[in-house]
Amino acid sequence: MSSGKAIYRVVDDKGRVLIPKELRSAAEINRGNIVKLGIDKGRVTVQKVNLIEIGDQSPQAVETYVFSAVRTMEKKTLLSLAAKLISLIDENNEVKK
Repeated sequence: MSSGKAIYRVVDDKGRVLIPKELRSAAEINRGNIVKLGIDKGRVTVQKVNLIEIGDQSPQAVETYVFSAVRTMEKKTLLSLAAKLISLIDENNEVKK
């Protein structure tokens, strides 16, 4: 996007906005990359990052980290992880009964 021309988008019902391909390409943001959203002087910022900030254990940060890690896992590892998660969910449901 060398022309510097503004690109406008409408925010959908869920608060999502599509980042146009030319902007993603210019920022080298690809499918599965992690982006950090923030506010700077009243402007929403988007920054590509390689890692979640150390110590951030918010549900959103953990979910983002897990989804990013899953992209590179072997199928056998994914199946093992899924089985462990299902087991933990089942245990948690039994405790609540």
